[in-house]
Amino acid sequence: MLDGLFQLPEGLSELAFWALMGASFIGSFITAALGIGGGALVLVVMASVMPPAAIIPVHGMVQFGSNAGRAAMLVRFVHKPALPGFLLGSVIGSAIGGVVVIDLPPSLVQIGLGLFIIWSVLAKPPAWLTSQPWLAGGISSFLTMFFGATGVFVANFTKSFRLDRHAHVATHATLMTAQHLLKVLVFGFLGFAFGAWAGVIVAMIAVGLLGTYAGGLMLNRMSERNFKIALDALLILISLRLIYQGIMG
Repeated sequence: MLDGLFQLPEGLSELAFWALMGASFIGSFITAALGIGGGALVLVVMASVMPPAAIIPVHGMVQFGSNAGRAAMLVRFVHKPALPGFLLGSVIGSAIGGVVVIDLPPSLVQIGLGLFIIWSVLAKPPAWLTSQPWLAGGISSFLTMFFGATGVFVANFTKSFRLDRHAHVATHATLMTAQHLLKVLVFGFLGFAFGAWAGVIVAMIAVGLLGTYAGGLMLNRMSERNFKIALDALLILISLRLIYQGIMG
């Protein structure tokens, strides 16, 4: 069915391709409506159907496209003071993550990240999330080179500004666009062959934009109170999943 459009990369079946399309739409819908969560969903599906070496770089490219589309749709709501320090830290974190050869225990990172996020949701966000935005950008960008979906971490940075729902989603999307772009550039420099996955990436981004549009309609219908409740609940659920994965790992 896909032969007339492009050839699937080695190791990816047609059934897996359609699973990725579904994940991209649903993931973008969730992120546009709630501000977070879709990237982790897409990563889980990718980890189930794709060759391990391709998961993080392809996820980065797809999430770059998805977040860029969402940021463009909501650009007028972006909270600009959140950008400069975070972006500086992201450049540093991505560079270190790309050149340092280190074997981080994934289980410890997952457990620690999950506990930190739950604490941030239930307590007042730590002061350094706003007073030291370069540190938030650096840590999250370093971690994304190894584990892919750090949108939850960045969402806590965005959440600390206490923005309304449109500004939160727009600012988070802009920060994630920059972070994923840096990750893609580093993986390209390290020699990952994005060309073999170009057709899949373009298709996932296109489907993701449809999900973003649909999720944006849902965002416009949500109240501020319901948005914050849904965001906090989703943060805790994803964090509990991270902790569970870390313990089982």
